[in-house]
Amino acid sequence: MIEDFKKRFWVSLVLTIPVLLLSPMIQDWLGINWVFTGDQYVLFGLSSLIFFYGGWPFLTGMVEELKGKAPGMMTLIAIAIVVAYGYSIAVVFGLEGKTFFWELATLIDVMLAGHWIEMRSVMGASRALEKLAELMPDEAHLVHGDHVMDVPVSDLKKGDVILIKPGEKIPADGTIIDGESSLNESMLTGESKPVRKTKEDQVIGGSVNGKGSLRVEVSGTGEEGYLSKVINMVREAQGKKSKTQKLADRAAFWLTIVSLSVGFGTLTVWLILGQEFSFALERMVTVMVIACPHALGLAIPLVTAISTALSAQNGLLIRNRTAFENARKIDTLVFDKTGTLTTGEFGVNKVVNLADADDPHEILRLVGALEANSEHPIAEGIMAKVHEEKVNIPEAQDFQSITGKGVKARVEGKSVKVVSPGYLKEKGIKIPEQAQNDGSETIVFVLLDDALSGFISLADQIRPESRSAIQTLHENQIRAIMLTGDNASVAQKVSKELGMDDFFAEVLPDQKLDKVKELQEQGAFVAMTGDGVNDAPALAQADIGVAVGSGTDVAAETADIVLVNSNPRDISRLILFGKATYRKMVQNLVWATAYNAVAVPLAAGVLYPWGIMISPAVGAAFMSLSTVIVALNAQLLRRALG
Repeated sequence: MIEDFKKRFWVSLVLTIPVLLLSPMIQDWLGINWVFTGDQYVLFGLSSLIFFYGGWPFLTGMVEELKGKAPGMMTLIAIAIVVAYGYSIAVVFGLEGKTFFWELATLIDVMLAGHWIEMRSVMGASRALEKLAELMPDEAHLVHGDHVMDVPVSDLKKGDVILIKPGEKIPADGTIIDGESSLNESMLTGESKPVRKTKEDQVIGGSVNGKGSLRVEVSGTGEEGYLSKVINMVREAQGKKSKTQKLADRAAFWLTIVSLSVGFGTLTVWLILGQEFSFALERMVTVMVIACPHALGLAIPLVTAISTALSAQNGLLIRNRTAFENARKIDTLVFDKTGTLTTGEFGVNKVVNLADADDPHEILRLVGALEANSEHPIAEGIMAKVHEEKVNIPEAQDFQSITGKGVKARVEGKSVKVVSPGYLKEKGIKIPEQAQNDGSETIVFVLLDDALSGFISLADQIRPESRSAIQTLHENQIRAIMLTGDNASVAQKVSKELGMDDFFAEVLPDQKLDKVKELQEQGAFVAMTGDGVNDAPALAQADIGVAVGSGTDVAAETADIVLVNSNPRDISRLILFGKATYRKMVQNLVWATAYNAVAVPLAAGVLYPWGIMISPAVGAAFMSLSTVIVALNAQLLRRALG
């Protein structure tokens, strides 16, 4: 379609050159006289080619609009060129008056150019989908027994094991079963920093492998893959109309009705005032040309296309356009704590060696020996600290589990136990004062030959991005409230550290909905963030539901908007981008309607007594300029996520 408009524009433009040179008015302007016998018939022939070839999309468009009982932009353009062409033919074959061939030709050229520019802009905004689709490689290394063979990605099935070599793209969603590496997921999630992936971690098809070699069990291919879900989600969002866009459609419809009424009214009034039919007709044609709702029709769809594509590129997937635009109304944002404000993983806060306070590494060394092969979250948190501090751990022997209380083993000939506070109470060992806490931390104690030697405290770690996210919300007069199932001590500590406005603790998933309702009953416009599954009722109840999570968990059915990364900063960015998008829509609507409000009276000739008159060609140029301004303003939206 875009190539068709492009071809019609260039052919019409070439034919317009001799039409201009043979037009009496243009010759007067240029000071030349190229009049010859039959020149009007040559003009008629060239203009007919332009009318039928260049004007064909508008003529057929008018038929479609009238069939659908929704006259709009195409109807206005078609009526304008039909009137100009029909009147000019009548003049050529004997009617008194002047022809409008050059105005007709330039009008069609300008309208073709305007549509071409519009379609290129919309296509450009949608190219993000094509770029996403291009991320997938064509082939995959399928592990088959003891050997590896290259197969088309389309042949992969769920459960297949594939090899990803260093620097290659991941061909399908899956789970790592062997190896570790850092993956670049920036084109999928907007996260620029490579993400470390190890055994049991999920990988997304289309992401780029780092320096490590991976074996991945395929979990999703084709339409089941995360990338396909993103593409479909973006397509659906671009196809849906928000309330603002529907308002623009209604405005365009009524502008068409008004323009037609004013156009024929202009013709009638000038005839009543005694002007020549050619003058009255020219005024009518100009009104219909300049009042085309071209800019108005482009004002919202282009912003929608650009904002949806930009959002997808930055890990913000919009499922409900109206909800996204309503982000400007949010005055209260409710956060789920674990996995959003915090990492959802245990991290070491403190390591204490009771025998030698200056040597905490000794405690890490002994505990690391026992926890090295455990997959328990506490063990993983401790081992992360061991690796961070680069502590060399010895080998543990005679490893045993103390049911419900901890683990024990022999390390370097000594008995080492890593146990819970309950074990100490059971054995009558007093918990040291410095190990007392309010329940906001998890503490494990180390016994060396049954004597208390030290302890390690762990807690769910607050994300570094959380503080700046809450600060951004406060700067925009938005309340930040935390909703969590954790105990009050943990909730209070996190809330205080982040400077949140309020928190609700020990709230069960089914009670979160009631809390959201309470806030709404107090007059708040609430956005709720959650994982899209446990928080489904609250997400559905909230004015705007925001699901957070990564990978294949992205398709949370109850959410209006999905954030690929569990990053609280993305939530504040989402709100600000929603506000910026709405501003662009309003700016474009105001410009398009204000332009018509001023231009239509001028086109009708209200200032003619003072010598001010707009010709059809000038009207077409102004209309095109209005469209370009709307398109450029929409493109400026890219700065909002820059």
